[in-house]
Amino acid sequence: MDEIVVLMTAPSKEEGEKIGRALVEMKLAACANIFSPISSIFSWEGKISQEQEALVILKTRRECFARLAEEVKRRHPYSVPEIIALPLIEGSSDYLNWIRGNTRP
Repeated sequence: MDEIVVLMTAPSKEEGEKIGRALVEMKLAACANIFSPISSIFSWEGKISQEQEALVILKTRRECFARLAEEVKRRHPYSVPEIIALPLIEGSSDYLNWIRGNTRP
């Protein structure tokens, strides 16, 4: 299956929406869902931090990932943004066709 889900965090809902909209407009993602706020606990520069962030879930294709990741890095305020992809194991054929029809590598 070529379709993937990409997870990305952003420092705010507005920032997540801005990046998500750009990726959809560029057809690097078919959809961006933004969940905000989320509470993130992480290790950064030798200490444990806790921040409020937004989680962006992007639906796309594996062959779009490299360009999508480049665009996220270019637009994102973090020096090391979260950009991870998860494979889809199953999905309705109508929805998967919709993803394919709304993305291009």
